[in-house]
Amino acid sequence: MKQICEECLISPKTKPKDITREQVEKIIAGIKKVRIMAPSSECISPIEADLIEKGIRKEVNAEFYTSITRNPAVYRGNPFIIEAAIAYGGNIPEEKSVEIMRFANRVPLLYQQGSCASTKSIQKLNWKLYGLKQSKNQLPIGPMIILVHMASVWVPFTSEAKEALAHYPEIVNEIRLALQEIGRKLGNYLNKKKKLTKELSKVDYIEKYLSHVSSALQEILDFSNEEKFVLEEHLNIILNKSRNINKEEMEKIKQDYGPKLERKHIDLFDEAEENENIEKKDEEK
Repeated sequence: MKQICEECLISPKTKPKDITREQVEKIIAGIKKVRIMAPSSECISPIEADLIEKGIRKEVNAEFYTSITRNPAVYRGNPFIIEAAIAYGGNIPEEKSVEIMRFANRVPLLYQQGSCASTKSIQKLNWKLYGLKQSKNQLPIGPMIILVHMASVWVPFTSEAKEALAHYPEIVNEIRLALQEIGRKLGNYLNKKKKLTKELSKVDYIEKYLSHVSSALQEILDFSNEEKFVLEEHLNIILNKSRNINKEEMEKIKQDYGPKLERKHIDLFDEAEENENIEKKDEEK
């Protein structure tokens, strides 16, 4: 309080009824200049980025996952934390709008998606910068699931039904910052994937015609079969030196970027019966 009064050159002992309009404007300007300590966030229970990513990996079969938990922020004196995550690729449909999963204090919000602050923030963000297709002020199109969670002591909703987050500037800004951060990670991943895919196609193309080149050189230079074999070995060495990535990394890339298998749903009763059969066999032994 003293810092604000010193900033606006007003005595702390001044009574509110004696403050003029000009002094009120100075106080407002002083509040903006002084850094006020945010309320404690110990009363908030976020999910945490690691657990969010672990849960998405369990339920969604994708090729890229990332999550973030923002630092605590304040709206109208109430502390809150925004968390966000995305899953991209895999078995998620490609030619449809992204799927949005909204949560407030760990409770899923199932209705009124279009009027929620989370949805509006996703629509306003330019996802083209991160490698996705998007029309103006519309949801991006691509194989992706976006999760947004708000944890607060007082979550503001648009109505008493508690189905959509209210559009407070502080909340919208925090959601936007969280989406931008995970979006940059997605953009880096997609750029690297394009670069490596191009490298793989180039190497596969050269390897395809390597034997034909060695055969042609054998005919022109009248090489023996042993010399042809040595020539192919030298050409392979030159090819490997010209690569930006080594063979081990390339095999890992093929595995990571290859088609994803569909997640198998195990029946609990079948699993329990199978465990009983195993126990009986062990007892018989």
